[in-house]
Amino acid sequence: MTATTRVVLAHGASGTSAQMQPHVAGLRERGFDAQAIDLPKRRAEDAVPAYVAALAALPPPPAGDPAARPVIGGHSYGGRVASLLAATDPGACRGLLLFSYPLHRPGGAETWPARSSHFGRIGCPVLLLSGEADPFARIDLLREAVGLLAEGRLISWPRLGHGLGPVLDEALDAAAEWLRELG
Repeated sequence: MTATTRVVLAHGASGTSAQMQPHVAGLRERGFDAQAIDLPKRRAEDAVPAYVAALAALPPPPAGDPAARPVIGGHSYGGRVASLLAATDPGACRGLLLFSYPLHRPGGAETWPARSSHFGRIGCPVLLLSGEADPFARIDLLREAVGLLAEGRLISWPRLGHGLGPVLDEALDAAAEWLRELG
């Protein structure tokens, strides 16, 4: 893994890039070129162009760098937007790193097929990190949704809700191991 391996993360629906700074700092400490971007607050499908624009605005990696394509993702809404981008533009990234993916709205588990209908079009490796008590992703349904991915992996924590704060170091260690496996 080179120092130029880029990880670009977006925030949850009610947040900003500032809320991703613990993730960014933790990934940087583990040797990755991590950064956070801001997304507009609108439907995830409508925010994909903003994610594309934010990626285009980043400084380019060194010419010929094999790690030129970033790993993209984010927390909740930011991860959903990144997953929609990966499904529509396979060349946009070389992996997806999804923290607390919002598989359905709280109390609306029946909506999970719509929130994962694009998973079959994602060809890159995907790591999902989630709490098993997340009201936005019933764990049994999330496990089923991961099966729709060509190359998906789920790591979960019991009794944890929609944020990974209490286990962030452990989650970032798992993310760093997965990123190194991507090469």
